Order: sequence, then C-alpha cells, then structure tokens
Amino acid sequence: MRSRLSIRLRLTLWYSAALAGIILCFALGVYWSVRSSLFSSLDAQLERDLATVTRVVRDEPQEINELAQHGSVDLFQVRQGDVVLVETGDWTKAAPEKASVTRADEEARSWSAGGNGFRLKAVTVKAPGHAYRVTVAEDEQNLRASLKSLRVILSLGVPLALALALIGGYLLAGRVLAPIGAMAQKAGEITADRLSERLPYAHDDEFGQLARVFNATFSRLEESFERLRRFTSDASHELRTPLTTLRSVGEVGLQKGLDAAALREVIASMLEEADRLTELVENLLTLSRAESGALKLNPEPSELGVLAAEVIEFLGVLAEEKEQTITLRASCAVPADIDRTTLRQALMNILDNAIKYAAPGTDIVVRTEVSGDEAVIEVEDAGPGIAQEHIAKVFDRFYRVDTGRSRDVGGTGLGLAIARWAVEMNGGRISLDSTPGKGSTFRITLPLGKV
Repeated sequence: MRSRLSIRLRLTLWYSAALAGIILCFALGVYWSVRSSLFSSLDAQLERDLATVTRVVRDEPQEINELAQHGSVDLFQVRQGDVVLVETGDWTKAAPEKASVTRADEEARSWSAGGNGFRLKAVTVKAPGHAYRVTVAEDEQNLRASLKSLRVILSLGVPLALALALIGGYLLAGRVLAPIGAMAQKAGEITADRLSERLPYAHDDEFGQLARVFNATFSRLEESFERLRRFTSDASHELRTPLTTLRSVGEVGLQKGLDAAALREVIASMLEEADRLTELVENLLTLSRAESGALKLNPEPSELGVLAAEVIEFLGVLAEEKEQTITLRASCAVPADIDRTTLRQALMNILDNAIKYAAPGTDIVVRTEVSGDEAVIEVEDAGPGIAQEHIAKVFDRFYRVDTGRSRDVGGTGLGLAIARWAVEMNGGRISLDSTPGKGSTFRITLPLGKV
C-alpha cells in the first residue's frame, strides 16, 4: 500500500522516532546511574557507621552510651537478644525496630517508618560470653528528594527535547529536500521543445549526482530529438526531389506531343528516378529496422580477404565503367567472427562511395591485415578528399560534403550511416583519414577471430 505521507514528513517521523529511542535510553541510563551512585554513597556511609559502632561494642562497650548520645552516628541500635541495650534518640523517633529483627542478613536494605525512608544494615557482634545485634540506619529523605527532582527534570526535559527535535527535524528535512523540489519544478517545465534546459544543482552531493544523471538523460533525449527532426526534414527533402522529378517528367511527356523514341526517353528518366526513390526507401527501412532491433545478427567465423574479394567482384563493373582499377592486398588470412550480410553491406557502401567520387582512371586499393589483436579492412581511393571539418560528420544521415555533386552521382546520403551501423553492430569501429586533393582512406577495425 502506497504511503500518502510526504517524504519530508516521513523523514521527520523516522528521525523523531529514532531520536526518541535514543533520548529515552539516555534518560533511563542517567536516572539509574545517578540512583545507583547515590545508593552506593549511602551504603558506604552505612558501612562506615556500622564499623564505628561495631568497634565500640567489641572493644569499648562502656563507651556505647556516650556514642549514642554524643557520637557521629545518628541512627543505631544495639540489642542483646530481645533486650535493647542502647539506641540513639533519632532511632527512637523513627522506630524502625521491626526491620532490625526480621532480617538476620547483613545486606543493606530500604525501610519505611513513619512516612520516612531509611537505609538499614545489621551485623551480629560476638564478645566473650555475649552476642550483640548491631543495626545502623541512614535517612533516605535527601536521596529520594534528589531522585524525585531528577525524575521531574527528565519527565519535562524528554518531551520538550522530542518536541524541539520534531520541529527541527521537519525544518531540516525541508531544507535537505529543497533541491529535490527545485529539480522537480524545473523538470516539470522541460518539454520536447525545451530539452536544452537542465536541472539546477549547487553541490556535488547525492542530489547533485542525481541531477547530473537526469541532465545526461536530457542531453541524450535532446540529441535523439534533434536527430529525429533532422532525419525527418532530410528524408522529406530527399523524397520530395525524386517525386518532383517524376511529376515534372510525366507532365512534360503528357503536355508535348512526343514520338515513341522521345516517350521511351521520358519513361527511362522516370524509371531512373523511381530506382533512386526505391534505393532511398530501402536504405531508410534498413536504418529503421536496425534502430528498432528488428534485424538479428548471425555471427560466424569468416575470412575478411574472401569477403573483400566478393565485394570487389560484385562492384567491379561500376569501376570498369570509369576505367578504375580495384586492387586487393591481403598478405595473410584475417579471421573475424562477423555477420557476413551486414558487414558485406558496409564494405559495399564504402567501396561504392570510393568508386563514385574517385576520378576516372584512378586506382582503388582494398587492404586486409592483422594489427595486434584486431582485424582491419582499409579502402583507399585517390579521390578529391574530404576537409577536416567534414570528417566527423560524413557518417551522419543525409550529410553531404558537396550536395549538388552527390545528387549528380546518385547518392542518398545514407550509405556511410548504414556502414557505421553495420560495423558497430559487429563490435567494431569505422574511421576516416582524408586529405583534400589526395584522397581518402576508410578503415574498419574488428575484433580478431580465431584462426
């Protein structure tokens, strides 16, 4: 069952309950400690008085009356059998005789007589031909008054301390939880259009760490939303271009009286744009399935040189049309556990990109090699190269270094984005090293498999 109490109130109650237990234990400990100390002092005085009376009874019995009348012991009695030999005047007034005869042990004990409390202790003293019962007492009135005052102080002080603790705990909990309230208020103001805002925090404590986690989440959400907006905008733009072209070509074909040859040329142009549109949609679907997790990989031991040779053979026709030469350099077997379909697509996209942008008659080199505990595939071309400020963005969707030229060669702006996804899904990474005017080198690095 969910609690309806606020965290502030719950913290206050838990804090107060814990403090109440501590204060109560402390108060009881103080009371029993003081009580024990007072009774120990009283018992020590009883021991001294009993020792004084016992010494006089044993060694100087003729001085016992003098001790009773003018001695330092206020309450004592000496009996022989049932006969009282001597007792002090205060003893006669207090009349605790029953206590002196009902117990024969020598332990100190409390006794009430005439509304007053006394601490008694008795001992049997043996002399030649005699046996005396010596009983001494101490008035407990001052002790009990002190204990009563202590009880009153604790009875008033403990509730007051708990009340102050309750108020202080509530205020302290409010101050401690204030950053949470500020973060909650700010989080409520952050919407999809205000993801650039962040939660405030003043200190690098637990609340600060929580705020940093949420801020990092907002940063990722902002980045995702920005990618989604850019993707939607770019996809709309890319789809609009071939659709507009199709419509324009079709309208021209309908408005003008064309012969069969001209109509075939119009239809060919429309089919070319339809192919471009189909390629774009297929690439979009590939990325969509990849991000949704619908594509399942099937890693298997493979030799990267063999995979590269298959891709080169498949795209060799495109290179021949531009009089380009593709050379495979594989000095040794390079094993890797990969999903052949996705990595083949990545390598095809990179090599196709090199063929499109490299100048006619140039060489394209594909290398496979082992570097430490990693398997490497490199595709090097002698194209125009890419400026440093564009290198970090070429793997983004729909990003083009030269927009006009990319459309001329039929690119969709998604090939390298798909290549990066495919490589990363196989546990690898892709990088680009390029110098304007000297060409580019794409490097795929994968975990080395078992030979």
